[in-house]
Amino acid sequence: MPVDAPLYPVNLVVEGRRCLVVGGGPVALQKVRGLLDARADVTVVAPEVLPAIAELGVAVTERAYRSPEAGDYRLAIAATGDPAVNQQVYDDAEAAGVWVNSADDPERCSFVLPARVRQGKLLVTISTGGHSPAVAAWLRGRLDDELGPEYDVLIGVLAEVRQEIQADGRGTESLDWRAALDSGILDLVRAGRSEEAKERLRACLSSSSD
Repeated sequence: MPVDAPLYPVNLVVEGRRCLVVGGGPVALQKVRGLLDARADVTVVAPEVLPAIAELGVAVTERAYRSPEAGDYRLAIAATGDPAVNQQVYDDAEAAGVWVNSADDPERCSFVLPARVRQGKLLVTISTGGHSPAVAAWLRGRLDDELGPEYDVLIGVLAEVRQEIQADGRGTESLDWRAALDSGILDLVRAGRSEEAKERLRACLSSSSD
């Protein structure tokens, strides 16, 4: 069943925070990898755990889930394939105010996991609220092809120039960043000419503040 309620999009900072994955199969492996991409402190609990999960260096406890342990974490994911266990994880997490996701089980979720494209500092997420995972995956594939490593470099260029402006005690909100980005800066970055891109950016922003 998809989620019909309006979703409020957020990007959680889980670096160094304790996150629980209940389950040890292929779906759990996918969830663990996603959490590790965000540098979470991951614990996996399941009677049987794939060797590929243990090889990721996360804490692994090979036993059944014990209520109410989900409440001891900042975030919990149930990926067991057992509705009764998923329900218990959900109930325990909800009771403790912990955000919880049950894989392929929207009724036992307080958050859903979107399809995502990550390119360095750039993170793009796509969600259909479970109505059409195929569309989300299709769009992710298209964006994955479009958004190459040059976008991470572009972010670095803009961040450096923004910091320069702020260090001079000037505001950045009123500057015409969009016009600057439309001035061919990305093409310069793609050509490996990042310093020229910075100079063009500085010139565009200087003229927009006049």
